[in-house]
Amino acid sequence: MKIALLGYGKMGKTIEKLALNKGHQVVLKTSSKDITFDVSEADVAIEFSTPNAAIQNIKRCLEQDTPIVSGTTGWLDHYNEMIKLCENRNGSFIYASNFSVGVNLFFSINEYVSKLLKPWKEYDASIEEIHHTEKKDAPSGTAISLAEGILKNSKKSHWKLDSNSEESLSISAKRINDVKGTHIVSYQSEIDSITIKHEAHSRDGFALGALLAAEWLQDKKGVYSMKDVLEIK
Repeated sequence: MKIALLGYGKMGKTIEKLALNKGHQVVLKTSSKDITFDVSEADVAIEFSTPNAAIQNIKRCLEQDTPIVSGTTGWLDHYNEMIKLCENRNGSFIYASNFSVGVNLFFSINEYVSKLLKPWKEYDASIEEIHHTEKKDAPSGTAISLAEGILKNSKKSHWKLDSNSEESLSISAKRINDVKGTHIVSYQSEIDSITIKHEAHSRDGFALGALLAAEWLQDKKGVYSMKDVLEIK
């Protein structure tokens, strides 16, 4: 498989290492400063850049009929626009706030726990996420995905950073040197607490998941998610 890496930071370098070990070929590497490039030689593009660069990267791939897997967060105000472009171009697109297999299983566990606790109004949910100091967006896309899973089964209408009320689900975001990613979901009552947690030990899990998604996307058309890749019902 010929891969274009759009974004060549820590994640891009990790994906490159694992892709080469799996026998794939990297035919293009760009940084967020690159605004003109050709992805037509690639079988698939894997995009981990910056929020501002992501929109143009995704557009360019869809316009050049190159399947794209994007893991950049912080640009989702334009998500529906990218979906429409993909549909109009009959393209291939997977976005995930987190490509780790473990995290995607954690998403399903989180949603199931929130469904179990839906009748028990005395439990108040909150989310804490911890990442490295270079992460630009807060809260993380993973924390937002966790919040969306909880809100499906909650009387609360939205999430809010560092604020808890009857209407909002609280997310706290901490930035600590060289933390790969930790997410903690807590349900607190006056009587007891229930906590579930996912902690990443390296970037390899994110990179392997992105490669898995890129391999899966081959010869497919449409907009997909990691639930499709992992066959999570």
